[in-house]
Amino acid sequence: MLNGVHILLSYTCLYQCDHCFLHCSPGSEGAFSLAQFTELLDQAAALKTVRKISIEGGEPFLFYPIMLRGIEYAHKLGFETEVISNGYWAQDSEDAKAWLKPLVEAGLSTLNVSDDELHHGEASPSPAKAALQAAQELGIAQQAFTIESPKTIETTKYERGRGAPIVGGGVRFRGRAVEKLTNGLPLTYWREFTECTDEDFGMPGRVHIDAYGHVQLCQGISIGNVWERPLAEVMSAYNPEDHPICGPLMQGGPTRLAQKYGLDHKKGFSEGYVDACHLCYQVRKALLDTFPIHLAPLQAYGA
Repeated sequence: MLNGVHILLSYTCLYQCDHCFLHCSPGSEGAFSLAQFTELLDQAAALKTVRKISIEGGEPFLFYPIMLRGIEYAHKLGFETEVISNGYWAQDSEDAKAWLKPLVEAGLSTLNVSDDELHHGEASPSPAKAALQAAQELGIAQQAFTIESPKTIETTKYERGRGAPIVGGGVRFRGRAVEKLTNGLPLTYWREFTECTDEDFGMPGRVHIDAYGHVQLCQGISIGNVWERPLAEVMSAYNPEDHPICGPLMQGGPTRLAQKYGLDHKKGFSEGYVDACHLCYQVRKALLDTFPIHLAPLQAYGA
């Protein structure tokens, strides 16, 4: 049952982080208009199961007026709302409160801020800490998202399971991370990745939707478009077994996806990957021309 909708307010961001799922950058396009935002909220309300609206990007604070009005409308519809930001706007806690107070008054429930070197370098204190302090002072829930640069974790063979190494830090190797952060990391044989542990393709509890209308179960895996038919119809029409990407992933993870479309025999196909996301992303990227409707948007693949 769908209970959460993540609105990708834009793919534009001040930063161009090495680990970004969506290849966001200052030059990335695709932002919601206010009319699109409110229409999508109406579609979510029509489902009668969605409880939470998450607003993210890119960086949603770059589109502050649209975000503010959207939160206000979502609150009127009875949704819990959260914003996910890198906190660039928080020079200190007083500045941060000036940004946050109108959002709180509009109905914002939670602020989540990225607080790590991958976003802010070695800035001390990071702007994220000022944002979190301001949120606390304004009486709303707050949470820091912290992702470390990937590194090998020393474990016993028993802990690794089937001899596979473990890479820690919290980075998922899809999007820009595949290009920027995989070099030098230990690899696991591709046949080991027989399940997806990140997403429930059979019964999704949340989706990500961008300004182009793509309803994504995982970034870059689309099950429909809300500008072509309402979200309720997209969800009711979704049959995971029939989806050319989700079906194989449910049957046997990224390994099965590669086998299904003969990529295990393709010249140049690598035998080792950092994790399941890494293999899945590379297989999907190779299938972009085959499944352009289901593997969307191209932004998620750096195209």
